[in-house]
Amino acid sequence: MNEPQFGNKIRQVLNQGTQLDDKTLGRLRQAREKALRQQLIARPVPGLAWADGLAANFGGYTGFSLRVVLPMVVLVGGLLAINTWQQNMRVAEAVEIDALLLSDDLPLDAYLDKGFEAWLKKRSPL
Repeated sequence: MNEPQFGNKIRQVLNQGTQLDDKTLGRLRQAREKALRQQLIARPVPGLAWADGLAANFGGYTGFSLRVVLPMVVLVGGLLAINTWQQNMRVAEAVEIDALLLSDDLPLDAYLDKGFEAWLKKRSPL
């Protein structure tokens, strides 16, 4: 016996056991249709779709303040962080040049040389 024949036999047995009156069948049909309508209404939303609704619940007119101000705050904070990092890198480079100059055995005349001073000003980021 193959699967379709087996499925048909099971269906026949189940259909024989369900002798329901018309009123009950009508209520079951209505319940099924209502469940299907509810399923169509309450479709699952994609991953971060809740974030927009969350942002709209806070702030001024339809969430304008949070939708506009929050990204601007994040942007300005990121720019400030990048600026601070660049300044730290400049200071670290100047410290490295100073440490190399102080630890090297340069004669005193090298510090008095105008070309050396110009080179230092060109190399120094400050």
